[in-house]
Amino acid sequence: MLNDVGLEGLTLRAIAKELNVQAPALYWHFKNKQALLDEMATVMFRRMTAAGSGVAGEAGIEAGEGIGYEPSGTWQEWLTQGNRQLRATLLRYRDGAKVFSGTRFTGTDHGAGLEANLRFLIDAGFTADQAAWASSTAYMYTLGFVTEEQGMRPYPPQEPPAIDVAERAERLAAYPLAAAAGGQLFAAYDERFEEGLRLIVSGIEARYGVR
Repeated sequence: MLNDVGLEGLTLRAIAKELNVQAPALYWHFKNKQALLDEMATVMFRRMTAAGSGVAGEAGIEAGEGIGYEPSGTWQEWLTQGNRQLRATLLRYRDGAKVFSGTRFTGTDHGAGLEANLRFLIDAGFTADQAAWASSTAYMYTLGFVTEEQGMRPYPPQEPPAIDVAERAERLAAYPLAAAAGGQLFAAYDERFEEGLRLIVSGIEARYGVR
């Protein structure tokens, strides 16, 4: 249903209608929509971990996004690959990044992965605080990027883009730098994400001096 109607259309009433039950019946399982979103995010997370990904991102320690596999390689490689997988996972769902935003995982099965990921960073030379800050910064970059990406790219992808880059350039012809930037601001999302991730990792290196 999320892919069909988007987050705004995903109401408890709509779900009840789809299930052919009365809306109050759902409140035995979810007291409100936020509880439903928490469980949806948890299921998305579990599917991602089952695929063997790894990301240390953290929207906040209570909503730990430590992904459940044993970290390996350099911390730069691990952080980069994990956030690539996070983006790929969020893009599989319409408004996937919005579902993740502000949710709290149900259960504690994410704890082991989070513990291993933070330990991996500490063993690489980070302090405990730096490990949390570094991983959460990369995670929030990915979440914010995909939120904007999904806001500008229609679902399903076959639909026309929200911004016509050529038409925008014509409207902003009096501002050549702004007009030329459209190709990077509203297209080339894969390239933009990778460049931004490189900036994040390089910034972490420079800030904390961990090579």
